[in-house]
Amino acid sequence: MNAYQLIKKKRDGAELFDNEMEYLISGFVDGSLPDYQAAAFLMAVYFRGLTPRELHTLIELMMKSGDVIDLSLIPDKKIDKHSTGGVGDKISLILAPLVATAGVPTPMISGRGLGHTGGTIDKLESIPGYRANLSIPEFKKQLQQHNLVIVGQSDRIAPADKKLYALRDVTATIESLPLITSSILSKKMAEGADGFVFDVKIGNGAFMAEETQAVKLANMLTENARRFGKSATAYITDMSQPLGLTIGNILEVKEALATLQGQGPKDLTRLTEQLGAETLLLAGKVDSLEKGRERIQELISNRAGYLKFIETIEAQGGKRIFMEEPDRLPTAPVKMDVRSTRRGFLQRIDTLDLGLMSVKLGAGRRHIDSEIDPTVGFVLHKKIGDRVEHDHILLTIHAASQADTDKLVSQIQKTFTISDQFIDPPELIKYRISDNPIYPWLVS
Repeated sequence: MNAYQLIKKKRDGAELFDNEMEYLISGFVDGSLPDYQAAAFLMAVYFRGLTPRELHTLIELMMKSGDVIDLSLIPDKKIDKHSTGGVGDKISLILAPLVATAGVPTPMISGRGLGHTGGTIDKLESIPGYRANLSIPEFKKQLQQHNLVIVGQSDRIAPADKKLYALRDVTATIESLPLITSSILSKKMAEGADGFVFDVKIGNGAFMAEETQAVKLANMLTENARRFGKSATAYITDMSQPLGLTIGNILEVKEALATLQGQGPKDLTRLTEQLGAETLLLAGKVDSLEKGRERIQELISNRAGYLKFIETIEAQGGKRIFMEEPDRLPTAPVKMDVRSTRRGFLQRIDTLDLGLMSVKLGAGRRHIDSEIDPTVGFVLHKKIGDRVEHDHILLTIHAASQADTDKLVSQIQKTFTISDQFIDPPELIKYRISDNPIYPWLVS
């Protein structure tokens, strides 16, 4: 078999056979095929796409390139939630302990932040002592004993994805929907879950800004998950402004703890309730979304989800005292308020720029091996649609030095657009995609 001929075949729009896909992917993983040929294959896929059969084969090959965790001995349907990422998205920290408390085994292999979007593992590792790197036996034991485990991706889970993603990042092929789908599903199915709730973000702070592309991705994720016998539902949700009020690792952990005790922002709480209800429905724990939302609300009001979070963090090495008394968590030494220069209504937030500025502060990574400062970030005081008076506080910077804040104040002011006209807040939940064709969000 010849890699050149296979790349040419894909470039010209022909369908690759399963054994041809296997030859290419195994060669990329074991190093027998050079990176420049892998890059050429990725570019051919970027322009030509993949047929349903090719995509199914690619997902399976990537999944089986490393360990596939067998959770069949753990009773009940195991459900995971995956978000395509956004600014201030700390839903997993809140949702996972809630659904675990409701009886849903929740295995999560989560990512670290890269670029303007934060990572679940970075947030959890800001808690002193937390261990995100567990062996597979430890992973299973944690799930069996606590109904919840959240770890980072190891080199043994879908190594083909790690190699291909690194190439996609430098070959301008990141945006390919089939490659995104294979990347997400290969990792998620390797963790042993039976079903998935996908949260696909759209808006100026999302990985995908355009609604049409987000809908295509959501459909591709759910359809391909079902081809592997998995349950799957997807939501298209708004990321035209940060989710909740905090951006930055420790700040977001504190907000998650507050939300688990019924003191969180409305948008963060509402989306948690909806995605949590969907998880319970997929797992067969409720027979309607309404009952699912009621159950999630109950677990917030009685603090059972909060106690599960503490239990899980402690079981993975985190110090309990920091969860019970979050003010003990480290804080940034410098805080500065950014104030409005006029009155009116907050019309727009440049969420992408805010995310990138948080990276400049040290809250995120410019490169995969960059160090982060878990204490820094932003706290918002205004959201889209809010009334703003002159000199009102729009945002508070949490920084490591005064010099860091001085550089950002004028830039941050430019990310907020204030107008005389009132504007309704953006709709948080756009669409739900289940077994039926896509339809606009309805409360049902």
